[in-house]
Amino acid sequence: MRPTTKDLAEAAGVSLATVDRVLNHRPNVSGKSIQKVNEAIERIGFVRNFAAVSLVRNKTYRVRFILPDSGDQYLEELLKQIAETNESLQQELASVDVMQLPMSNPHAVANYLATLKNSDVDGVAIMAPESPQVRDAMARLSERDIKVVQFLSGQEKNEDLDFVGIDNYAAGATAARIIGRFLGGQSGKIMVISETMQALDSIQRRFGFDRVINQEFPNLTVLPSLETYADSERTKRIITRQIERNDDILALYVMSAEARVPIMQVASSFGLSDLTVVAHERTPFSEVALRKGDIDAIIAQNPTSAVRKAVRILRARSDNRQPNASQENLRIEVLLKDNL
Repeated sequence: MRPTTKDLAEAAGVSLATVDRVLNHRPNVSGKSIQKVNEAIERIGFVRNFAAVSLVRNKTYRVRFILPDSGDQYLEELLKQIAETNESLQQELASVDVMQLPMSNPHAVANYLATLKNSDVDGVAIMAPESPQVRDAMARLSERDIKVVQFLSGQEKNEDLDFVGIDNYAAGATAARIIGRFLGGQSGKIMVISETMQALDSIQRRFGFDRVINQEFPNLTVLPSLETYADSERTKRIITRQIERNDDILALYVMSAEARVPIMQVASSFGLSDLTVVAHERTPFSEVALRKGDIDAIIAQNPTSAVRKAVRILRARSDNRQPNASQENLRIEVLLKDNL
């Protein structure tokens, strides 16, 4: 049987009240007593049953995902996973909801974050582009005891906050190595497309991509990043212009999660048969394109794992627990036609 709090009190030589204060980080307990309890925890293998504690206290964990209000198939998948996670957590006294905001307007995002109180939510998972306004608003959430997870894309100066997502430097470097190897020594240019270069994930992916290409594939030139801003007309215009000005494009790298519109535009303007194409995230479109050969490789992060990891971290922080770092790492998945 697992040790109880009574067993812990006996092993530490303190009262049950002292154990309760230590476990719940309450005041009026001496450093010596804290040390005794922590040593006893290690000695007898005490593991706290947080579900039981929540049940006794009738506490419901309230987690909110703050996502863009515009997107395509990958955003739809995230929303689906959030809804399914909320359904599955009902019996664990937890609720998960979502708020969608115009991420192109950092002031609007910051203003919304300023309205949140810890009586409304216990924690938020935020997917927002890099901006001083959003970064500062996220820091102020922590000051109001609202736990924060940077979700899939973070803020460069908020390194103290938890992050759920893949290593984007490594993801960009992986894309570069795939393209460089697939081109087999040919000389030419690589087109790079992102929704916005304000997003930290795109910035990091571009750094990783450039490092590998510049160091190991000097026969290839990476063109300036094209920013679509999720605008289909702009996407058509900037892609057409870049193709007209560069007749030696050999590869396409779509850094943002939503690859459908950019790849369809390149296909109509230039064709994909002679290009090596790498995109991010597994969606219905990218999966079909991979099977057809329009995309050569997909670099993916599992949306189900991402949503559930964010919730686990926020619950742990709300309980004053340290998240299990090794458990919360997201793997970079490289998908080819052969391993779908």
